[in-house]
Amino acid sequence: METLEAKLIIESLLFVSQEPVPVDRLSKILELSEGKVEKALGELATEYRDRGLRLQRADGAVQLVSAPEAGTFIEKFLGLQPDGRLSTAALETLAVVAYRQPITRAAVEAARGVNSDRALSTLQARGLIAEVGRLETVGRPVLFGTTFEFLQQVGLERIDDLPPLPAGSEPSASSLPIEVKVERLPS
Repeated sequence: METLEAKLIIESLLFVSQEPVPVDRLSKILELSEGKVEKALGELATEYRDRGLRLQRADGAVQLVSAPEAGTFIEKFLGLQPDGRLSTAALETLAVVAYRQPITRAAVEAARGVNSDRALSTLQARGLIAEVGRLETVGRPVLFGTTFEFLQQVGLERIDDLPPLPAGSEPSASSLPIEVKVERLPS
């Protein structure tokens, strides 16, 4: 199978899939090595950079998504109202999880210096973070990581595309590469 044909089939499969598709599954379906599938995915990602689509990748899976630059117009077209704002606490928590994942609740709280239960719950409810495993220690605490939804919201193809933190700085709400409306909660 030629690269052009592989790209056509991969694009079609990703288009009809409602969730991320593992690269090894694409490899089996196309009866190609993962290396050849990765090459085709790389070419597709490059071709999409100047178009309305993007490939997002996380945890060995790939998903076809709309370009983040089109988000406002897509919301208008679909009649969607942006569902809100995140509090400063939620944004700080999201930054800590994004930059230090996988991370436990206790580690998030140690980084922030405050209880983060509510912020973590909010982020999970919005699908921005999820349980990605458990730490192999006493109590087996939950490990949190970001999701494909997070990548879509911040307009990244992969988590590795997060901008680097300045030397010696901690993740904060301003670390994320997005313009965010912050909900100020009444005192």
